[in-house]
Amino acid sequence: MRIIRFTVIRVALFVPVALGVVIFTFFAIRVLPGDPVQAFASPTSTQRDLEAIRERLGLAKSLPSQFLDYMSGLWRGDLGTSIQSGTPVTVEISTRLGPTLELVFLGVFVALILSIILGFWAALRNNRPFDQVSRVGSLVGTALPEFWLALIAIVIGYSWLGIFPGPSGRIGLGMAPTPITGAEAVDALITGNFQSLASALWYLALPVLVIAIGASAALFRNVRTSALEVMAAQPYAAAQAHGIYGWRLVRGYLLRGTLSKTPTLVALIFGAVLGTVVLIEVVFSWQGSGQWLLRGLLYRDYPVVQAGVMIIALIYAAAYLVADVVHAALDPRVRL
Repeated sequence: MRIIRFTVIRVALFVPVALGVVIFTFFAIRVLPGDPVQAFASPTSTQRDLEAIRERLGLAKSLPSQFLDYMSGLWRGDLGTSIQSGTPVTVEISTRLGPTLELVFLGVFVALILSIILGFWAALRNNRPFDQVSRVGSLVGTALPEFWLALIAIVIGYSWLGIFPGPSGRIGLGMAPTPITGAEAVDALITGNFQSLASALWYLALPVLVIAIGASAALFRNVRTSALEVMAAQPYAAAQAHGIYGWRLVRGYLLRGTLSKTPTLVALIFGAVLGTVVLIEVVFSWQGSGQWLLRGLLYRDYPVVQAGVMIIALIYAAAYLVADVVHAALDPRVRL
């Protein structure tokens, strides 16, 4: 009952956050320097031509009128039409968001699993060689730029060893499954196309590895530090004094106490990866929402940038909501 009440309150608080994100995104994007009309203008364009373009793009109206039109469309599920391509934003983002989320979710999930295993192992062997090596490795992983690490992964995995596919997309030629979510691995799994699933996972291997290395560095330190704090606490020592050892001790005291401090950091890292995944997409030719949003930003494509920033911010906020609920489930002391 406590978790249900906590979840309901957090979901209710999510609504004003979502509304604030929509309003802030709409007005903030119009403060950026540059004019989208210039993308359609030529050196011979007159002022009348520019005004006609502005009218066609819906930018001649006052800012409050534009905002009311945007909110009205948003209520109907209409995110507008891309200024550059003339395609509805909902159509474009439906093919772009899935591949990015697939990449980010898998990368953070792999990083979480690695961090939990290595973090517990290092804490249980505090100040031994494995612990010292892993701590140095986490510092190195944090310092490595993602785009540089991606290039090194391609050179080693593709050019030298020839094991992994090159940076040429998200799946092998002729292997694309029936599109449902836009994420090839998910679509192949849903449709039962295991040959396409194998190809999609093979293309995911290197970019997911690059994301996992950077994300696991911070997570590893958090898991290790939290585990050491739990092991130094009185309840853990009392359990040992009562003859509780092995898996019972780890599961009953160490695991839950440590993981209760992890969800918030996972949400932070998830948001950070989601915001910087464009570097991975460019290096691996991933053609996800990161590249799409960057191109919209460069050309001042208001509908694209509004929709992209809003959706990413809402996903970020939703990740925090899930993290808070998981934290509350693991730690009975959490109250709202």
